[in-house]
Amino acid sequence: MERRDVADLLAFRAVAQEQSFTRAAAKLGVSASALSHTIRGLEERIGIRLLTRTTRSVAPTRAGERLLTTIAPRFEEIEAELAAIGDSHDRPAGSFRITTGIHAAETILWPAISRFLPKYPDVQVEISVDAGLVDIVEQRFDAGVRMGETIAQDMVAVRISPDMRMAAVASPAYLEARDPPLSPQELSGHNCINLRFPTLGGLYAWEFEKDGREINVHVSGQLIVNEIAIARQAAVDGAGIAYVPEDYVHADMDSGRLIRLLDDWTPPFPGYHLYYPSRRQQSPAFGLLVEALRYKPASV
Repeated sequence: MERRDVADLLAFRAVAQEQSFTRAAAKLGVSASALSHTIRGLEERIGIRLLTRTTRSVAPTRAGERLLTTIAPRFEEIEAELAAIGDSHDRPAGSFRITTGIHAAETILWPAISRFLPKYPDVQVEISVDAGLVDIVEQRFDAGVRMGETIAQDMVAVRISPDMRMAAVASPAYLEARDPPLSPQELSGHNCINLRFPTLGGLYAWEFEKDGREINVHVSGQLIVNEIAIARQAAVDGAGIAYVPEDYVHADMDSGRLIRLLDDWTPPFPGYHLYYPSRRQQSPAFGLLVEALRYKPASV
């Protein structure tokens, strides 16, 4: 492969990922017209169109998508290796993007990262909050955070939290005129606050277990939300029963603002894990970040 081919493929990768000649040109430090000329030359040499251009957007063709899928990981591995070599001769440095849900971001990621960043001033961390399951390779994230049971097998998974429990909670005001449910089935007679998650394609079925018996309950109610913070506040305000992570409502239960229900139906389940591609070349800086996030049980 000629040196020109490598440069042109890097140019194609930038345009395909940015989906804009202007943004890609700024990223590469060249003019948009020069970049367009480079891509046109590459297409002429290989004899196939790689990008579809309109007045408003740029998108890879099917052949372009295939080429991008093939070359992007290779270039990223090379760049990571170069960064790792540089790190070994200098203080740890690098920029890392992590996708996560809001609960993990608030309770796990930020507390650890807030202690990590002052120690390594040349490291930059971007936290992207998304309720959906993001393809971290396609979306160019270095790592993601999800529950242990939702992680693909081709990923390296590192535990970053203890086991968790869910909690069904309601305010004293809501329960004044209603008998509390004694089993998950009795939730059908209550106004429940539903959660809609993009990963499920619908409303979240509340998961319960007792004595080895598992029950998934599709609840109903007047309110549907897509963030547990809103579900918690609605429960505090008496709008109904919410089903949220236990640690999110500890203070409310301790203060009496919320009352726990069906406690014996909510056993622990695997907590949050950091995950990243198994083929990823781990730089010293990324390794330090992983260790800072790794869950370390307290000594008994």
